[in-house]
Amino acid sequence: MRLAAVLTSLLVIGLAGESHAQAAPAPPAEHPTVELSPELDRVLRDYESAWRRGDAAGVAALFAEDGFVLQGGRAPIRGRAAIQTAYAGQAGGPLRLRALAAATADTAGYIIGAYGYGDAPGDQGKFTLTLRRGPDGRWLIFSDMDNSSRPPRPPGAAPPP
Repeated sequence: MRLAAVLTSLLVIGLAGESHAQAAPAPPAEHPTVELSPELDRVLRDYESAWRRGDAAGVAALFAEDGFVLQGGRAPIRGRAAIQTAYAGQAGGPLRLRALAAATADTAGYIIGAYGYGDAPGDQGKFTLTLRRGPDGRWLIFSDMDNSSRPPRPPGAAPPP
């Protein structure tokens, strides 16, 4: 009798936990934008500008010669020429970038940020840029990793409009 009561209690607790785990999480609050130094802000504004023009060569020129692009679901892309080739079919559209955090020290730095497109409210994804200061003092992107903030689509589901 005692065993049955314990098992029943565990079942109720387990079901309550399962029900709680399946509840849709509340959307996270949007992180505030941080102000960047002019030299780091230039990296984001030049990226936006080249992307909006569909200028894959212009985007690639923002990278270190041996830089990386790390996109979800794809193999790493390394080197300016490969980055230009990869972005040739992707660049274009009203990209919006904003910084959430950033730091630099000597010849290395980073920008953590969020992105969206056009006037659509909120962020559609997030990114990290690791930076390397070039011999001329200009900050170049060593790696760019981004991913969507949207939940993954179930297998076979149509893409969002």
